[in-house]
Amino acid sequence: MLVLTSSVMVAALVLGIALDLLLGETRRWHPLVGFGKLAYALEARWNNQTQQTQHASAYLKGGLAWLVIVIPFVVATQALLWWCASHSLWLAPLLHIVLLYFCLGLRSLYDHTAPIRQALQDGDLATARTLTSYIVSRDTSQAGEEDIAKASVESLLENGCDAVFGTLFWFVVAGGAGALLYRLSNTLDAMWGYKTPRLLRFGCVAARIDDALNWIPARLTALSYAALGNTRLALQCWRRQAPVWPSPNAGPVMAAGAGALELALGGLATYDGVQEVRPALGLGKAASAPDIQRAWSLVLRTSMLWTGCLLLWLVFI
Repeated sequence: MLVLTSSVMVAALVLGIALDLLLGETRRWHPLVGFGKLAYALEARWNNQTQQTQHASAYLKGGLAWLVIVIPFVVATQALLWWCASHSLWLAPLLHIVLLYFCLGLRSLYDHTAPIRQALQDGDLATARTLTSYIVSRDTSQAGEEDIAKASVESLLENGCDAVFGTLFWFVVAGGAGALLYRLSNTLDAMWGYKTPRLLRFGCVAARIDDALNWIPARLTALSYAALGNTRLALQCWRRQAPVWPSPNAGPVMAAGAGALELALGGLATYDGVQEVRPALGLGKAASAPDIQRAWSLVLRTSMLWTGCLLLWLVFI
């Protein structure tokens, strides 16, 4: 059994999501943490050019680094899956489930944002600021309640694709190895994809590959957000606001999500001490603490929606 049958694939998907919701991230020895450390070490070694001397070779180095660090893991994983499938009826499906569990971040999104919501509701702004700084790159040291709630909701909506639906999509397409390829690519984009002087060229390949892998999942996520919230407003915001957002995939996801929740996001944010006015996202009231839970619920319901669609498809094929 080199390819998962439809019924086994759907069962593995359901069990992988269930494991993630039940257990969350492992507290120690998470594979993606180890991968991140390896990626950091490789970037530090290969991207050793200063801003003044950096040139086109950084693009090549970044592309080679992506291949060196991603492809061996994916190929080895696929080879292991093939070996398991040829030796046991249950071992390969079990490995697919475990791979999906390690690649999913649905429970992790809740675990990282629920304490922020609770801190805001308790009036503990200092704790809320600290916790929010762990999940966003913007400066939160002077952030108010609205700023923190907005940052948390934006992070949840964007990661609803990056950490959840994108993984599920590529699992359906290519099983555990597909989910792994997506998550490793997404991790490298998160580490190398920033447009800083150091990473602008080196991280370009990682960013473009992640954009390609996310193109379909992002639009399916945006469509799901629209279907599960204020559909008319979500589609309107997607159509009008996404084209002016810097990211080709985050724009549709966050614009549709903000519209679905009837929230006004985007706008002013501080990065490295510099205030930036980002394009507007959504339309409606300003974000507050309860909206953090609403955003996570939207991400959860999106996962359940597509899982349900797959189950129905399995019944009628």
